[in-house]
Amino acid sequence: MKTGNKTNKQLSLAFFLNLFFAVIELVGGILTNSTAIIADAFHDFMDAVAIGIAVYMDKFSKKPASLTFTYGYRRFALLSAIIMSAILLVGAAFMLYNGFIFINKPREINSLGMLGLAVLGITVNGFAFLRIKKGNEHEHHHAHTSHDANSKAIMLHLLEDVLGWIAVLLGAIVMYFTNWYWIDSVLTIAIALFIAYNALRNLYDTFAVLLQAVPKEIDLQKLTTELSQINHITKINDLKVWSMDGQQHIATLKIQVNTANVEELIVLNEQLHTLLNNYKVTDITLQIDNDI
Repeated sequence: MKTGNKTNKQLSLAFFLNLFFAVIELVGGILTNSTAIIADAFHDFMDAVAIGIAVYMDKFSKKPASLTFTYGYRRFALLSAIIMSAILLVGAAFMLYNGFIFINKPREINSLGMLGLAVLGITVNGFAFLRIKKGNEHEHHHAHTSHDANSKAIMLHLLEDVLGWIAVLLGAIVMYFTNWYWIDSVLTIAIALFIAYNALRNLYDTFAVLLQAVPKEIDLQKLTTELSQINHITKINDLKVWSMDGQQHIATLKIQVNTANVEELIVLNEQLHTLLNNYKVTDITLQIDNDI
C-alpha cells in the first residue's frame, strides 16, 4: 500500500505542476502573442487531465467485480481514453486552423517572453519527469502493476513536453535575432500535428482493446507452439487471447492430453499457467479433453 500511495503522490505532483503551468502558459501565450505557446498550454492542460484520470481510474479500477460488471471496472479507463483523444483531435484541428491563418499573416511576437516561458517549461516538465522516473526506479519490483504502467505513460507525455519546449526555445531564439515571426505558426502546426498523431494512435490502440484484438505484444503462433511443447499436451484447440484494458490479458483455450494421471495433470496445469502468466495473461479459462 505504501508503494501505491507514493506513486499516486508522484502522479498528483505531476498533475498539479502541469495544471498550474498550463494556466501560466495560457496567460504568457496571450501576453507574448504566441499561438505556439497557447497551443502548448492546451497540450499541457490535457496532459494534466490525463494524469488526473490516471490517478482516479487506478483507484476506481480496483473496485471488486459485481453482478453487473463481472470482469470488474478496469475497462472504464478506456472510455476516458476515447473522450480524451476526441478532445485532443478537436483542439489540434483548431490549432492547425490558426497556424495556417497566421503563417500567411505573421504577427509580431514577444520572443524574449517566449524564451523565458520555454526555459520555465523545460524546468517544470523536466522536474516532474525526473520525480516520476526516480519513483519508478525505486519501485522496480512493482514493474507489472497498473501504477507502473500509468507512470510510464505519464513519463512519456512529460518527456514529449520537454522536447516540445526545446523546439519552442530554439524558435524563440531564431525569432529574437531574425524577426521571422512566421516560425511561431510553424511551431503551432508542428505541435498540432504531433498532438493529432498521438491522439489517433491512442484511439487505434483503445479500439483494438475494445474490439478484443490479440494484444500486440503476443505472437499467437509462438504462444501456441510453446503451449504444445508442454509434456502430455497433444493438441491446442480454439486458443483465444484478448485484453481487458491493455495491461491485464485474458485467454480461453481447449487442450487435448494423453494422460489421465491426476499428478501429471496438476503439473501440466501449473506449467500452462506459468507460461501464460509470462505473457501477462492473468485470467485463464481452460478445458481439458483426454485422448485416452
